[in-house]
Amino acid sequence: MKLSVFEIISLGRKYMNLWPTRAELAEYFTEYQAVRVSRLVCKVMPGLALFCLIMQLYFGSMAILPQALLYSICILSFPLQALIVMGVKADKFLPPDLANWYKESVARVNQSGGDIKLSTQRPRYLDLAQLLNLTYKNQYNAT
Repeated sequence: MKLSVFEIISLGRKYMNLWPTRAELAEYFTEYQAVRVSRLVCKVMPGLALFCLIMQLYFGSMAILPQALLYSICILSFPLQALIVMGVKADKFLPPDLANWYKESVARVNQSGGDIKLSTQRPRYLDLAQLLNLTYKNQYNAT
């Protein structure tokens, strides 16, 4: 599917927010670490860019303002890059073995009384994140 840059960024943010923060998922999905790192980058880097700009201006002079701005803009681009990578990953189709597990899991949840309306035709990583999010949300509400 052809997406614009803004759609990819919003898809990446949605994917990051949907992915559950459960440590046991790290054993089964490599995406767990990528999502954790992306969340950290989006949280920390804007403050680090501002700190870098202020410290360079404090210890230097106004003559290094272009250099300080360049460093800050470079650091500010890291969260944007993380969101783009997450958006591209969210739009990819699941590999066949993971797609089969996904379809079986959706069928199992629907057979046990759940009513999950997720895509079972060529599922994407975003669909996987939605399934895991719904599963862990239901487990948390049941206990």
